[in-house]
Amino acid sequence: MSEKISGNAASGVSPAALLVAGAFFMEFLDGTVIATALPDMAKSFGVQAVDLNIGISAYLITLAVLIPASGWIADRFGARKVFTLALAIFTLASVLCGLATSVDQFVAMRVLQGMGGALMVPVGRLAVLRTTPKHLLITAIATLTWPALVAPIIGPPLGGFITSYANWRWIFFINVPLGLIAIALALRIIPDICEETRRPFDTPGFIATSVAMVSLVCAMEMMGAHDVNTAITLALLAIGVVTLIYALRHFRRAEWPMIRLDALQVSTFRVTMYGGSLFRASISAVPFLLPLLFQVGFGMDAFHSGLLVLAVFVGNLTIKPATTPLIRGLGFKKLLLINGALNVLALLACAFLTPQTPVWVIMLVLYLGGVFRSIQFTAISTLAFADVPSPQMSYANTLFSTATQLAVGLGITLGAIGIRLGELSSEMLGMDALPGISFRLAFVAIALVCLLGMVDTLRLVKDAGSAVSSKRA
Repeated sequence: MSEKISGNAASGVSPAALLVAGAFFMEFLDGTVIATALPDMAKSFGVQAVDLNIGISAYLITLAVLIPASGWIADRFGARKVFTLALAIFTLASVLCGLATSVDQFVAMRVLQGMGGALMVPVGRLAVLRTTPKHLLITAIATLTWPALVAPIIGPPLGGFITSYANWRWIFFINVPLGLIAIALALRIIPDICEETRRPFDTPGFIATSVAMVSLVCAMEMMGAHDVNTAITLALLAIGVVTLIYALRHFRRAEWPMIRLDALQVSTFRVTMYGGSLFRASISAVPFLLPLLFQVGFGMDAFHSGLLVLAVFVGNLTIKPATTPLIRGLGFKKLLLINGALNVLALLACAFLTPQTPVWVIMLVLYLGGVFRSIQFTAISTLAFADVPSPQMSYANTLFSTATQLAVGLGITLGAIGIRLGELSSEMLGMDALPGISFRLAFVAIALVCLLGMVDTLRLVKDAGSAVSSKRA
């Protein structure tokens, strides 16, 4: 492997990590800010707002298909070239989305945007992982994780503001100056990493993974819809599971697999893939459930609901400087168990909120929830790569990115299923007259999923990830 490391600071956050985090934020924000603009976009296109959901789905499906191939593409053509190209594609697609005059044009440009996003996130993370010393990995991962935590929270109110005071097209146009600046910086500071060994493209693995990911993502989208077509949903789930099993068997046997599963033999990586995926799925449901609880359940308007949800963002942001000292002081296992329990309690606390709950109490609950989920997210993401050998980093990163994409999709489904279970439970218990009870019970459901994800953490050794945390048993 050839490397040219530029801008890697001896201490603190490298310029490359900051740039990649900025690109992540642009990509994640674009995916969340669009939700509040759908009604206005629908008027421009002369369709119903629900008809534009295909634009969101097309983007997610494109990510699902291309993310597994991102590792091979980066190794083959070099991280700097691919990351810069991804930025260029994403920026160009943003302009074309803003100029779209029909649903068909918009969906086509969202697919193009998904191509850029699918390469941007995993390739950018790989460039940082490959060039960051182990003792600086916590800080680097903390920098890379904040966009995924912050964007879903501030995206909806920002989208509402832009739509109300400007035009929905500016949601996409604001990416242009940001994208151009990022491209110029990427050419200067992203390390030029590529594999000297030219491995062939794994066509059978790519096809199997693509079918599995598309089937599973579509099935999860349908499960989260109001009217579920049970037959089609079950058929897609069956296709997805069967092709995923085939893909996993193929990856174990192929000489040049698209994704090597060797990293799963590393105990810390394995825990963050299994239990960590359940955690990521559960917290992905929070930005979906909170606005519904406040607006539909409690009858708040979108503006005041958005202001309350911003407390989660404040919690995410303020705890960041303390995350690294906490990991170094407690070690990964103890921190994940203690903070994980606090995170579960914060989710359960949302089930006890009512329209009569004082605003300061609601904001405190949401703020603490933001604190705990930020610590847990950073710790899990850092632990995933703490003990992975450098030669396996590309494959591990691709596997991690693919699992994360599925977990995020599952989060919305978990939220929707939780609401339906809440509706059934409240009727059976005679509690359906309570305001927002179905949404409140949904928080109980995702808290239990989060608790289940912590079971894997018990399998960690006391000094797990000590090469990164410097904490010994």
